[in-house]
Amino acid sequence: MATADASSSDGKGREGESSVTYYRLEEVAKRNSSKEIWMVIHGRVYDVTRFLDEHPGGEEVLLEQAGADASESFEDVGHSSDAREMLKQYYIGDVHPSDLKKKPNKDTPKINACKSCWSYWILPIISAVLLSFLYRYYTSESRSS
Repeated sequence: MATADASSSDGKGREGESSVTYYRLEEVAKRNSSKEIWMVIHGRVYDVTRFLDEHPGGEEVLLEQAGADASESFEDVGHSSDAREMLKQYYIGDVHPSDLKKKPNKDTPKINACKSCWSYWILPIISAVLLSFLYRYYTSESRSS
């Protein structure tokens, strides 16, 4: 369900607009077909349905991101300033602030994955060091006898 609120407490909003429409992520997620494509980029909701046939990367790229947060994919591609300017014509509102707070940090899984990868390497490294000491010990004993 969309809600409209004042754009900011000081009254400075986008030109000609006095309110912002907020959308829940659940509502955006429902808009994921070729008939209606919504996506989130940096906390803003865009209806890119009209752009489907015009997208230089093909419609499949937009369909993959439909109904989801496409911020990371948008940045990974390295869109031009013209593309960022073009986004403005598809803007329909912002993600509801409470949904933004719930959203996990995009780096969290990478950090956790990195911590767990160390556990996979510790045992083999310790084993290799131990085996090298045992090898040196036995080879030095055989030389002395």
